[in-house]
Amino acid sequence: MARAFIAIGSNLQQPQLQVAQAFEGISRLPSTQLINRSSLYRTAPVSYEDQPDFINAVAEVETELPPLELLQALLSLENAQGRERPFPNAPRVLDLDLLLYNDTIMHTAEHTLPHPRMHTRGFVLQPLAEIAADLVIPQHGNVAMLVRQCKDQGVEKLAD
Repeated sequence: MARAFIAIGSNLQQPQLQVAQAFEGISRLPSTQLINRSSLYRTAPVSYEDQPDFINAVAEVETELPPLELLQALLSLENAQGRERPFPNAPRVLDLDLLLYNDTIMHTAEHTLPHPRMHTRGFVLQPLAEIAADLVIPQHGNVAMLVRQCKDQGVEKLAD
């Protein structure tokens, strides 16, 4: 079984509900078990700012699916919840990003592991630190250390 981490984000169509449905969908993926989940976090948009705030979270799974099969399963979940891609960083019903898959370092046309920008994004690091603070992101360092460098990014933990 591989250990993988998945970032979850939504800022359209009841984002908290979309994230809850994403956790449920992840828990039903074949050969995959949801091990842990972070709290929800409210985050201002990055890059394209003329859109609603996001609700973000991170899921930890154990899976027998290879990385690209897991990625395809996540894309299918996005599509099932109505994900559209009109332009980069557009508002979205659901965004699922495969962040880490064991200690795999991979660069393909389909995906890069670890996720290439996760180590600079508070909306990924804060929920990740909540469930796996001792985790090391290959080529970047410890999550607990990295999250301290992103404290001023306007990420707010929501009450449970």
